[in-house]
Amino acid sequence: MTRRLRLAIPNKGRLVEPTVRLLRDAGLIFEAGERALVARVQNFDLDILFVRTNDVVEFVSDGVAELGVTGLDLVAEAGSDAPQLRTLGFGKCRLTIAVPNDSPFRAPEDLAGLRVATSHMNLTRSFFAGRAIPVDVIPVSGAAEVAPRLGLAEAIVDLVSTGSTMVSNGLRPIEEVFASEAVLLANPAALRDRFDTLDTIQTMLSATLAARDRKYLMMNAPETRLTGLEDLLPGLESPSIIPLAHKGMVAIHSVVEADAVWSLLPRLKAAGASGILILPIEKLVQ
Repeated sequence: MTRRLRLAIPNKGRLVEPTVRLLRDAGLIFEAGERALVARVQNFDLDILFVRTNDVVEFVSDGVAELGVTGLDLVAEAGSDAPQLRTLGFGKCRLTIAVPNDSPFRAPEDLAGLRVATSHMNLTRSFFAGRAIPVDVIPVSGAAEVAPRLGLAEAIVDLVSTGSTMVSNGLRPIEEVFASEAVLLANPAALRDRFDTLDTIQTMLSATLAARDRKYLMMNAPETRLTGLEDLLPGLESPSIIPLAHKGMVAIHSVVEADAVWSLLPRLKAAGASGILILPIEKLVQ
């Protein structure tokens, strides 16, 4: 008997809330308390495992879970070759070299022969080795920002999202090492043996993410103004045109990028559109 699928996600940190929200927005029904280790999805053959963020890659690689959500930086740090089904558009951050504000260092080359503290040992060593810059990489398990203040290192390599933590600790960035965001991983054997089911989950998540970035526009317009309006609507394909009861009038339906809606509206009105409706899209399968 084939066991239920398992999806490993972080139990703490910045990826938890957006991951849970994405799964629920995709239509999966489950209960997840603060101390939950496993959540059984009620409407799909899937269990959600809440594990340490650093363990997600290992769980997927070892086959404990068929799927996993974690940061690209952790996948690269682990040197994992687990297939990456897709990036998820949240949890974006940068692994960045930073130094104290009052230090003289302006570039990675200035750190030659000095100490660099980080929890991303492999990525840091790889970066400096690639530049042929000899540094002493000091491992820290967390709060790398305090390492220069405590005299542990002259610089750090740490994740930066807004940069506020770095600023509050008197640090300034000098160069980006690696760009990261949340990614959906798959176990290679599961991707081969249970491809259809894993592809269904990927489609559910992709359709939900695609819908977040787009709006559905509906409007009326004189048929004589159709060409000009079509030129303004860069939808997925050509817009749908529906004749109306009043002769010479049509309804135009189109999917557009959400960020473009408000700049597009005055141009649509000027081109002859009226009765414009802007509707959210729940799912969009491309």
